[in-house]
Amino acid sequence: MGIFSQLGELFLQALPTTIIVFLFFLFMRGAFFQPIERVLAERNKRIEGARKGADAAQAAAQEKVRSYQEALKKARGELYTEQDAARRAVLDERAWLIKQTRDKANEGFRAAKDRIAGEVAAARRQLEQESQTLGSEIARAILRTGPSAPAAGDSR
Repeated sequence: MGIFSQLGELFLQALPTTIIVFLFFLFMRGAFFQPIERVLAERNKRIEGARKGADAAQAAAQEKVRSYQEALKKARGELYTEQDAARRAVLDERAWLIKQTRDKANEGFRAAKDRIAGEVAAARRQLEQESQTLGSEIARAILRTGPSAPAAGDSR
């Protein structure tokens, strides 16, 4: 017997085992591997879908954050504008009040100045009248008494 015949016998003896292993492989492939592959493929699809959904949600969240920041910036700008307008209104009102107070004070000063000028003029008129009256009285008194003798201590 030769090597070929021994190999042929070995092949014939191994043929039922090979057929059983092949059948077992087909059974396992149909009953076990294909369902696992389908489950894994479905899982991968879901994972990929979840990733895409997460990316879309993240992009939407970033867009919302951006729009929120823009709205916040716009609101701050409007608030600053309103505050500036209110500040200007207060400053304008304060300036108007200062001007009114200054005008009233100037008017009071002018009135007081005019009153004092009138009082000074009246006092001058009164002094002039009194000085004329006093001068007349002095002149009459001197004229009534006449010239008097020089005093003992007077030397002319």
